[in-house]
Amino acid sequence: MNNHSEISAARVLPRRAAGSRFADWPLALKSILGFWLVYYVTVVARSFLSPDPGTILFNRSFTLIIGIVLTFVVYSAIKLFARRENLRRLILVGVVASFLAAAVQAAVLIAVDRYLEKPQDELRFTSREGYSITETGNMMRVERDGQEPLVLTFPRIGELQPWFQFRVAADSTVTWFFFFAAWSAFYIAMLSQAQALGAQRRVTEAESAARAAQVRALRYQVNPHFLFNTLNSLSSLVMSGRPQEAEEMILKLSTFFRSSLSLDPSADVTLAEEIALQRLYLDIERVRFPRRLKVEIDVPRELESALLPALVLQPVVENAIKYGVSPTRDKVVLRIVAREAGPGRFVVEISNSGNHKSARQRDDTPEGTGVGLGNVCERLRARFGEAAQCEFGPIDGGGYRVVMTLPLDRADG
Repeated sequence: MNNHSEISAARVLPRRAAGSRFADWPLALKSILGFWLVYYVTVVARSFLSPDPGTILFNRSFTLIIGIVLTFVVYSAIKLFARRENLRRLILVGVVASFLAAAVQAAVLIAVDRYLEKPQDELRFTSREGYSITETGNMMRVERDGQEPLVLTFPRIGELQPWFQFRVAADSTVTWFFFFAAWSAFYIAMLSQAQALGAQRRVTEAESAARAAQVRALRYQVNPHFLFNTLNSLSSLVMSGRPQEAEEMILKLSTFFRSSLSLDPSADVTLAEEIALQRLYLDIERVRFPRRLKVEIDVPRELESALLPALVLQPVVENAIKYGVSPTRDKVVLRIVAREAGPGRFVVEISNSGNHKSARQRDDTPEGTGVGLGNVCERLRARFGEAAQCEFGPIDGGGYRVVMTLPLDRADG
């Protein structure tokens, strides 16, 4: 049973490989038909300059059919004997196949010449000797004064001497070679372009996937960091005998996590949605610091639809609470302000009036989980590149400020 399966698989795999090798045959066929259609259009235009266009079109139809078949043979040779990545081999196979196809085209046209009618174009002229000559099809009539007209019949190409037939075939081969070579060059150029675009697309997809993975990794660090601090606060309320406030904090905490964890980690949210999540978080902290924490939020209505990474403000607000509110007994004002910053940009500024220790002011990865302002700046850099800026530092007279400048993209377009 297993041997039979292996043999079957061995038989099927080459077929699949061959099928994938010719996967672009519809595109190749369209280009072949397009090339020969241009040729036939020129033939049609030329035929109507003749009094016998029907014969010309009929004869050229054989050329058209043979040419299409041979060009598809050239395509097959390129696909069978050259790898797509090897440009030199593609060119070599294309040149050789085009020459052989041109030789076959010339030989076939010479062979069928005897079965085709000559166009009945009539050409009249007078020779230098004064003879009146009329040429019609493969016949020539020479009228001489005082003599019977001389009628000459031209032989078919197949009736000529072998050496002369070879010369005609060689001349025809050279002519057709350039036609087949032109199509081969066009097709190889299409392959090279498709390969370059495919490589560029794969690089873009890889960069996008890497960026998305980086954003997700940075975003997922926020959840345990926030949960760690919030559970500490909840534990403090329970230990200090404040069960009602602990219960209120648990309800608000569940609402916050239900809202925040439903977001796609790599998605953008509107500034209004982000501020709403931060209000939930600050409501939790107000339970912990009811007399010390004052919140002021100023977001213009026209910026509410501005997009930014989900929960990117969370570590900033959390640090403001941890290092601005928690260490002091004084009232601390935490401000979240948004404003436009020129064409296509807006600023979100978070500041607090609390006193920070100098060591903490310069530490962008606070103690605990190792996640802080560095995380925020890295997320913005991963999401927007050089189009975003992240600045932070102490304020003269006390307090700390974080300023994020972002591209202004709106949810409503």
